[in-house]
Amino acid sequence: MSPSSLSPEWQRIDLLCGFIQKTRQGLGIDGDQKQMLIRLQHQVRAVRRQLPWEELIQVHGLSDLDQDIIACVLAPEARSRVGWRYQEFQPGIASAYPTPALLQELLFLDEPGTALLNTRLGAGAPIVRSGLLAELPAGTYRPLLPSDKARRLLLGQAPLAPASPPGTVAIQPSARWEDLVLPKYCLRKLQEFLLWITHKSYVVRQWGAYVPSGPVALFTGPSGTGKTFAAEAIAGEMGLRLYRVDLGLLVSKYIGETEKNLNALFEAVAGSDGILLFDEADSLFGKRGDIKDARDRYANMEVSHLLTRIERHDGPCILTSNLRHHLDPAFARRFQIVVEFPKAAAAARILLWRKYLPPRAPLAGEVDLDLIGAAIDLTPGQIRNAALHAAFLAAGDGMPIALKHIAGAVWNEFAKEGREIMRSKLGPLAAHHPQGEKDD
Repeated sequence: MSPSSLSPEWQRIDLLCGFIQKTRQGLGIDGDQKQMLIRLQHQVRAVRRQLPWEELIQVHGLSDLDQDIIACVLAPEARSRVGWRYQEFQPGIASAYPTPALLQELLFLDEPGTALLNTRLGAGAPIVRSGLLAELPAGTYRPLLPSDKARRLLLGQAPLAPASPPGTVAIQPSARWEDLVLPKYCLRKLQEFLLWITHKSYVVRQWGAYVPSGPVALFTGPSGTGKTFAAEAIAGEMGLRLYRVDLGLLVSKYIGETEKNLNALFEAVAGSDGILLFDEADSLFGKRGDIKDARDRYANMEVSHLLTRIERHDGPCILTSNLRHHLDPAFARRFQIVVEFPKAAAAARILLWRKYLPPRAPLAGEVDLDLIGAAIDLTPGQIRNAALHAAFLAAGDGMPIALKHIAGAVWNEFAKEGREIMRSKLGPLAAHHPQGEKDD
């Protein structure tokens, strides 16, 4: 359905604006206008049984009143005349968007209807979780604004997603699905997460499931086991943008600013073809501590707000964590998929050495990758770094990659841990330990 087929929505709202004008002037509504409203309401019901309304209603569980609210909020974008009338009806409010107070009048809500309106705009209500409103009003006389997601899905007007939404760093996925060297059970779990992304619309529309948000996955395991690499592979496989959330750009020392920054982030990515990546989530979503002062209380509020926004976000999120037990237990129920990334086994390490050494780089005859991979316990990330470092050492010597280059590169990876290193840790490479390095 094209945005122009939503014309009955805007005609109906324009007519309702005319009714407000008449009732405020003490005039009655004639029979012809009432009949016109009935005809338009029949047309609106037919429109809402088709896309794009149909999918939004099923995915988010939107009631008839929710749909009316969204239509009224979007109407000024579709018909500028409606925006001018809204401004006329709301003296003292410099906005072309309706307040909850105006919606009460526009939809001719009685006292029970007004109570229902307040409920449908309350925290946790479907229209709030849907992300179709930019934010909740801070009172009856504060305007309701449409989100970019609503503009894109219902009007086709939303701009392209920015290269890097506020608070994030855009990552260009360099990994491919076939680059993943993981146990079968890990790959199976990652494929299940892909199913949540690719089949969400089908399960909702065809089978009637209620899936309000997500999916959200937790990738957990020791550092360097390939969690972020897997997130890149998923984004590359799906052709989606990958945005790594930078907490330093979001958290503010000023009260209320962190929540505003989070709202700006989720509003920017709402309805976009992107995956949010929360790297090292144990530091982002740590267990909420005891409240000792006002700052502790506010820090807990920030965490709660972040958890709520992720729960409401209608798009894929991936969290990575080195220490799963550090995550707040309140967040556990929000995961659709949890993938445990183990340290690489010997067979996997051998494959990783073969994969990460430059494909056209010459190897000295003494290099036995099977022996090196089996004997030296490195993570996939360490092997990737060591293979590239060895290549540069060999290029600097103007010769094929030899054991001394691999030994130097492996030593370099161990040295990053900041602990005293024993030569014996190099296993079969110990004899090729680079001269001049500190050893036992």
